[in-house]
Amino acid sequence: MTATRLTLPAPAKLNLMLHILGRREDGYHELQTLFQFLDYADELTFAVRDDGVIKLHTEFDGVPHDSNLIVRAAKKLQEQSGSTLGMDIWIKKILPMGGGIGGGSSNAATTLLGLNHLWQLGWDEDRLADLGLTLGADVPVFVRGHAAFAEGIGEKLTPVDPEEPWYLVLVPQVSVSTAEIFSDPLLTRNSSPIKVRPVPKGNSRNDCLPVVARRYPDVRNALNLLGKFTEAKLTGTGSCVFGGFPSKAEADKVSALLTETLTGFVAKGSNVSMLHRKLQSLL
Repeated sequence: MTATRLTLPAPAKLNLMLHILGRREDGYHELQTLFQFLDYADELTFAVRDDGVIKLHTEFDGVPHDSNLIVRAAKKLQEQSGSTLGMDIWIKKILPMGGGIGGGSSNAATTLLGLNHLWQLGWDEDRLADLGLTLGADVPVFVRGHAAFAEGIGEKLTPVDPEEPWYLVLVPQVSVSTAEIFSDPLLTRNSSPIKVRPVPKGNSRNDCLPVVARRYPDVRNALNLLGKFTEAKLTGTGSCVFGGFPSKAEADKVSALLTETLTGFVAKGSNVSMLHRKLQSLL
């Protein structure tokens, strides 16, 4: 019997490093970054409709229904595949918006993979990733579901297997505008490209960090506090700040100290995303 309902995770990601090499003519930036997933996720539930209607039942403050990346991903796949089926969608949202951990992009990728499965389209990963790229530069890495060294605007992906530590992620209560950070005149835009694979240790900086820390005191505070225990890093353009620990116990210990005044969570780094592990179990 064909499944008509499915619940899937939409995991967070971290940028373990982010170097900006230059600005392109189209206004985007040429970059190199290292993506790794976290075992920490939003949860999407899909139920097939036979009337062709795409309906997201969860409301988002300030985001109209048709502008939501989940709805846009579903409609784009429906249009390009010619499917006459529709979908009811619900989301249990735990990933912060504007946190730099890929919430919206991850939701879009989970939608593409979930609908491909339920509508039985048989699209391969390459085709889904190409469609995902039209929705956002980070969507393809979530579609492919493996930790990756990324180049271009983040869409040229080489699978890698960095260590998988436990992370403490702090979530300053500010939403950072990516466009604002990338247009800041003080942003470093001339990092030298890394030619070595895997990425050598010591190349873990994020070129956006000085700009974000200067503009957002809450992020600066989180970096300073976490930095007393481990190397504190910024993911993407922020606002989330993270640090790695060798064990859950150590991450939990620091979390207990810092989350008295800050919001945060502990999660395991993972080179294969929770979404792909779940889809694999359905085969």
